[in-house]
Amino acid sequence: MKLTGFSAAGFRNLEPLEFTPGAALTVICGRNGQGKTNLLEAIWLLTGGKSFRGAKDAELVGRGKEFAVLEGDVDDEERPQHIQLTVGLPGSGRPGRTARVNGVDMGRAGAIAGTFTAVVFEPGHLSLVKGSPSGRRNFLDAALCQLYPGYLGLMRRYLRVVTQKNALLKAWNRTAGAGEMRQIFDEQLLTLGEEIGRRRQEYLTALSGPACRCYEEISGGSEALTLAYRPSTQPGESLAQALERLRAAELRAGCCLAGPHRDDFEVLLNGQPARVFGSQGQQRSVVLSLKLAEAEQARQVTGRHPVMLLDDVLSELDAGRQSYLLTRMEGKQTFVTACESAAFLRTDGIIYTMEAGRLSRA
Repeated sequence: MKLTGFSAAGFRNLEPLEFTPGAALTVICGRNGQGKTNLLEAIWLLTGGKSFRGAKDAELVGRGKEFAVLEGDVDDEERPQHIQLTVGLPGSGRPGRTARVNGVDMGRAGAIAGTFTAVVFEPGHLSLVKGSPSGRRNFLDAALCQLYPGYLGLMRRYLRVVTQKNALLKAWNRTAGAGEMRQIFDEQLLTLGEEIGRRRQEYLTALSGPACRCYEEISGGSEALTLAYRPSTQPGESLAQALERLRAAELRAGCCLAGPHRDDFEVLLNGQPARVFGSQGQQRSVVLSLKLAEAEQARQVTGRHPVMLLDDVLSELDAGRQSYLLTRMEGKQTFVTACESAAFLRTDGIIYTMEAGRLSRA
């Protein structure tokens, strides 16, 4: 899969731009705070996903603008696709993120998941090892949404039921028929939650093979990487059994205490938690391995390698890991941001400069 053309208007600090990416490597250079990450974020939004920086839609629109428009031409080896994504402020004609593909109105941006696939790798992704479980859940869910478009709807239905059940638990003593309503919510949670948990575990199992091989190559075989899914249920316990066991505890807590919204996965090095025992270099190697495995798994499922978006990650890696990453990216379309272009002068990449939101060919 390749992005053959891209334009943006009204997005964050970016001046209106239109450019042709390189078939393989595109480098965006510039000082910090000039808009390099904003450009990668804009490209990422063509996947239909939310900002990888956790930004709200309203924060994506440039100051003084009512909406931003992003457009990309995608070659997926079957037929060219033109994606137009609009981000509107609340109160505008089309608030939020909406999309068109080849001129056809698709409604909400999530509907185009799978049309353009990408894998983003930025320094904040170290949180996949040492951060909270929510970041690891988001990692799995974002990947699954791109590969299986129906997964997004599944997640939305599940989270809606969790929200409704939590509201019921908080207002339990003031709600007539609360027991019957809880039974209905639990039945829905069970059906949706088991499906989400199954898909996550299957994906993590598929991811483990390539991730472990990558880590072995990076580390020279000095440590073994293991990925283990950790459901919120007790060992050997089903979700139905957990919901029954936690009935009283949920009433006291006022929230749902079991289900995929509380699951996690653990990263182990030689059987020990990498979050606790891994060095900074080992944790970076783990994240690099996970991201490369994510790209490989996308290729396995879709038959096309996703576009790689690398946001200032080379500065976070030592020379050996830099070389490994760039070697793995050969022949695959990759966008890289960096403060200096010196490391890329001997490559075949196209180099652009970003300054105060203006993109120009170096």
